[in-house]
Amino acid sequence: MRDGTRVVDHLIEAVAALGVRHLFGVDGANIEDVYDAVFDYNAAHQGEQLTAVVAKHEFSAATMADGCARSTAGLGVVMATSGGGAVNLVAGLAESFAARVPVLAIVGQPPTVLEGKGAFQDSSGRAGAFDAVRLFTPITRYCARVESPADLPARLHEAAAAALGGGPAVLLLPKDIQQAELTDAPVFRPPARRHRTDDYGLARVRRALHQARATGKIVIIAGDQVARDDARVELARLATLLDAAVGVGPEAKDVYDHDAPGYCGVAGSMGHPELLDAVHRAALCLLIGTRMPVTSRAGMEAALGAIPVASIGAETPFVPGLHAHSTDLATALTGLCEALPCGPAESTDSMSATRSERTPLTVLEVPPSDGPGLRYREIVEIVNSVVPEGSDVFADAGNTGASVVHHLRVPRGGRFTVALGMGGMGYAFGAGIGSAFARRRRADGRVRRTFVIAGDGAFLMHGLEVHTAIEYRLPVTFLVFNNNAHAMCVSREQLFYGDRYSYNRFRPAHPAAGMAAMFPGLCAHSPATRTELAAALRHCVDTEGPSFVAVDCDPDELPPFTPFLTAPRRLP
Repeated sequence: MRDGTRVVDHLIEAVAALGVRHLFGVDGANIEDVYDAVFDYNAAHQGEQLTAVVAKHEFSAATMADGCARSTAGLGVVMATSGGGAVNLVAGLAESFAARVPVLAIVGQPPTVLEGKGAFQDSSGRAGAFDAVRLFTPITRYCARVESPADLPARLHEAAAAALGGGPAVLLLPKDIQQAELTDAPVFRPPARRHRTDDYGLARVRRALHQARATGKIVIIAGDQVARDDARVELARLATLLDAAVGVGPEAKDVYDHDAPGYCGVAGSMGHPELLDAVHRAALCLLIGTRMPVTSRAGMEAALGAIPVASIGAETPFVPGLHAHSTDLATALTGLCEALPCGPAESTDSMSATRSERTPLTVLEVPPSDGPGLRYREIVEIVNSVVPEGSDVFADAGNTGASVVHHLRVPRGGRFTVALGMGGMGYAFGAGIGSAFARRRRADGRVRRTFVIAGDGAFLMHGLEVHTAIEYRLPVTFLVFNNNAHAMCVSREQLFYGDRYSYNRFRPAHPAAGMAAMFPGLCAHSPATRTELAAALRHCVDTEGPSFVAVDCDPDELPPFTPFLTAPRRLP
């Protein structure tokens, strides 16, 4: 241990005070002092250890922080060095910005004495260097360069407050400032999460609900802010009091129990007809924690436009209606429940039965496929039959993601995440790993397994983060749909460009065999049949640490994605 307190020591003490236990990053010359400070912190705090994770790529480090924050409703922290390391954060932070996920990014910079003087990886904005502040500002809630050691406490407090308000914040830390002594620094006190209460707006929503209950059925469509605000219990209570039909956005499958009364499935382009039917019959649609972007409202615009719409959330929806602003849905929904009568109105609607007592949700019909491997639906239904309760599932975007969103039954007590803000391929690998660090143990002490489900295109981009899971012996199973293609692009080539060519088909690859060869001891499987896939997944569940399964599927199969299923096919 050193005498005195460096800037980085104060920084790490503050991060720990914010409740953070895992910091994700890629080491480098201009961030190594932060890793050094983590080592010193752990030496001085034997009972409160921090884990400084080294990822394989800064994009994945950013998504690890994002996934950790989403699963815990806490703050994620990512660290990166200057230059290419800093720039590699952009796509991950943009995803966090789009979804209002609280992430603090600590980005190293060259020493201040070399700024504008040809420093390696200079991003000071001086003497022709690009300006990191201008790069990060549009995709963050806060970005500041720490200009002197004395500036750190205030800048850190501001950054933490901005991130906890919903979205990423960036601190740019030159190396000489990191190493400098910090004298007379105040003890860091975590900023309280500040929430705005729109009493007038909530009163208008209450009146609209009262009027709608007198004339018909209310439909709730819930989004991922319910998860970020940890408001699942309050949502369920409100739905019961309103005797409401309930749908969820594609990114919010885990916010309402699929077996609960009134559940109508997923909204939008990967959704279920039951929810659209419920909206058609409704007296009012209440949006909770969702802006209803295109992926959530596709095919529903006319139905939503024909009825009153009310909403509660941090941002105004894209669908017109009356809106109540809330950055704390747990509190807002509790107040709404307390203002309603004590029990649900009398209802004879079949939606009042539990989903298990009703017929299963209608599955979107896709054209038959006779290509190689298993069908998307078959794979996801086997996942449904094998994945234990309490497991977390992270899905990547694309044809694989559409199939998972439509067919997956989220394990009871588990979390589900698909990143549709930016839809960056490979997101699920880092995000699932970040979540697994934070949630690998359940409250009863048992191991919680995380499942990462992605296509082979996403795997080829960021799948080598499997190495990170192996290094830390994380209970993560990676399931890769291997169609030797960027399948969603193949689908678009077929539907919209006459199937005259394909830039998006690849020579056959064998991901599981490759992973087994690279990482001896990794539990890896290449099942070819339904029976083999079920057995492989059960083996993964029963095996400690990470595991990897690659299952072949057809690049020509269309997923349950309505823009593809309703599009007129262009002739060659």
